[in-house]
Amino acid sequence: MSELYPGAITDIEGICVGHASDQRALTGCSVVLCEDGATAGVSVRGWAPGTRETDLLRPGMLVEEVQAILLSGGSAYGLRAADGVMRWLEEQGHGFNTGVARVPIVPAAVLFDLAVGDPRVRPDEEMGYQACASATADAPAQGNVGAGTGASVGKLFGTKRAVKSGIGTASVRAGGLVLGALVAVNAFGDVLHPESGQIIAGLRTLTGRGFADTRQQMRSAVLRKVLFGTNTVIGVVATNATLSKAEATLVADASHDGLARTIRPAHTLFDGDAVFALATGEREAHVALVADMAADAMARAVVNAVLAAEDAGGLPCARSMGIAL
Repeated sequence: MSELYPGAITDIEGICVGHASDQRALTGCSVVLCEDGATAGVSVRGWAPGTRETDLLRPGMLVEEVQAILLSGGSAYGLRAADGVMRWLEEQGHGFNTGVARVPIVPAAVLFDLAVGDPRVRPDEEMGYQACASATADAPAQGNVGAGTGASVGKLFGTKRAVKSGIGTASVRAGGLVLGALVAVNAFGDVLHPESGQIIAGLRTLTGRGFADTRQQMRSAVLRKVLFGTNTVIGVVATNATLSKAEATLVADASHDGLARTIRPAHTLFDGDAVFALATGEREAHVALVADMAADAMARAVVNAVLAAEDAGGLPCARSMGIAL
């Protein structure tokens, strides 16, 4: 139960990931590059999202492909990092051809990490550019990096009893079909292992030596004291399957099943949970199979995000709470 799940979103050919992190301010951003373009969809289930270019991903809209997805800390301020991603892609000659210029399409989502590190420092254009410049097809680092640098979970009572989380990745295969997930886990609720149902990160007890169970505590807590929109899980699933824009949206929808299996409660009023889906179009596959794989890979990536995290910002990680790698 304590081992990391194998695989990475970069197991899909044509997908690269880059992180930019500020370990002093505890914030950062991550970019998923698909420079040659990939069909994309998105599903936003949380009630307090911070996003960019999500309307463009709806079926029926003009643009069919994107060149990158940005995941960022910094709350709404972090959306500025997408400008750096666009600048890098433009320099490489990638983007939607308008006839007079190429416009890179970079949907983005942000999470709130301002309460963990220095709230005056947020991902900006330069950090987005750096994430692109560092992107590779190698398995990306996990834990306290990129969009997961300042992530935490279990915040019913704010960060004082939370646990440090991070960013995680994993992949699943069915023959030649591959689906990978990358997710920054900054949830209001607790993280459970999908196989045992045991809490592996989340709201700590008053003594700090165990987990209090957010769902149980909510039934007696005064919820008006919870700060609105100060959490959020954001992620990307990618596959080598051939999907239409509508099918990519269905896969993004199904990815949230993976969040619901591992985060309790998920999709709350205090989260802006959003998942993007990318399809590179190399292999024919039924969308039902791809959707099921997406939920599985997302659940695994969530577990990896908390198991790979390290103590930071005065918060203990899962290993410090007795969940050994």
